Amino acid sequence: MEAINWMNEVSKRKDAIIRDTQNILRIKSVLDEEHTSPEAPLGKGVKEALQFMLELGEKDGFTAKNVGNLAGHLEFGQGEECLGILCHVDVVPEGDGWSSDPFAADIRDGKIFARGAIDDKGPTIAAFYAMKIVKELGLPLNKRVRMIIGTDEESNWRCVDHYFEHEEMPALGFAPDADFPIIYAEKGIADFDLVQKSGEVQGSNNHKVEVISFQSGRRYNMVPDYAKAVLNTGNTQTEVLQEFNEFIKQHDLKGKAFVDKGEFVLEIEGVSAHGMEPDHGKNAGLFLSLFLSSLNLDQRAENYFQFVSKYFFNDSRGKGLGISYSDDITGSLTINVGKFTYTRESGGQIGLNLRYPVTTNMDETKKQLEQKTAQEGFELQNFSDSKPHHVDENEFLIQTLKKVYEEQTGEAAELLSIGGGTYARSLKSGVAFGPLFPGRPDIAHQKDEYIIIEDLLKAAAIYAQAIYELAK
Repeated sequence: MEAINWMNEVSKRKDAIIRDTQNILRIKSVLDEEHTSPEAPLGKGVKEALQFMLELGEKDGFTAKNVGNLAGHLEFGQGEECLGILCHVDVVPEGDGWSSDPFAADIRDGKIFARGAIDDKGPTIAAFYAMKIVKELGLPLNKRVRMIIGTDEESNWRCVDHYFEHEEMPALGFAPDADFPIIYAEKGIADFDLVQKSGEVQGSNNHKVEVISFQSGRRYNMVPDYAKAVLNTGNTQTEVLQEFNEFIKQHDLKGKAFVDKGEFVLEIEGVSAHGMEPDHGKNAGLFLSLFLSSLNLDQRAENYFQFVSKYFFNDSRGKGLGISYSDDITGSLTINVGKFTYTRESGGQIGLNLRYPVTTNMDETKKQLEQKTAQEGFELQNFSDSKPHHVDENEFLIQTLKKVYEEQTGEAAELLSIGGGTYARSLKSGVAFGPLFPGRPDIAHQKDEYIIIEDLLKAAAIYAQAIYELAK
């Protein structure tokens, strides 16, 4: 059989690839737990995006299956074994500050701009067309090829949990949801809350400022870009305003202060980033906490804001908590403070996203966390843990993907490890594979997220050859 020019096959379908990418990006598939139904358990937009993919597949002759409205798959080919391609169609909230409508999928400078363009709708369409090319060329395969479509990857993975309760686990596979060349190791990811214990709080009682409420962040895995505090400043308002303005200037932040219904409101704008590397963002909640901790606060607020500042400001590696750790496979442990809430009536809570190296002893780490935070009047609650993932580099899966990547790009296929968690970790033999090429900025979860059209097409060619080589 003569060699297939995969890029050539992709070029023939270029217009359709761009069109379908734009169409799926126009669906606002953000988790919406307030408006759910049995047909749309995670909200209307998320269900619409799942439906879009299933209908696209059905139209092209794939076997389509909706699995409980939480996930689905598209399959073709014959064979005992199944090759899985794990994608997701849900996206994180769009956030503020976009140059164009985050769901318009505008094309500028050879890029498609939209929330989900690189994470993970663009890559999903690239992988879909890769499957379509292999199918349309009628190539002989000895495995079935199955795209598994998730709808809750950005939150609790209810889609994958539900899917694998009811469907088979592919023997091997990849997730087009991270970086090229190949990600063979992923950190463990734990989400949990630290909740301020009620009862007597140590501290001075002659306070001048009372914190009525404080709020920042919506997701464990995102650096919050906005924080708001409502205060009762008594007769110290001018003083607090002056200090706040100096603080904003000193830290090069955007912020404002105003009076609303007799209460003094402070707002800070930070810079959002993915929780796997908190230092890439500016955590608005941490900055506002630091400012508040410098005021003469009521006891409960003083305990909360001083705790937050002492252990988390400028410390994304868990040093203060005594849990910092690093290994050669996946690097350092990181902590992102993704959610802050505080009210005068019920005290405070902090939502943390902890990403830990593959060789971490998590039981020890958790014990240390519980002890340390208990001393400060906080309790660890709602702990959930996704174990680290690591595939041996000598496995058929990795060796095959290395060969494909090197043939398609002419570059060496280095093995990478990441702090992010991809669907690859739900397969015993699964890796994350693209779509972000080396040297490209990672704009997932950020404003003005985009995918470069040329990269989208190149990824589709790589995926097509990979599917063929893994399934033939």
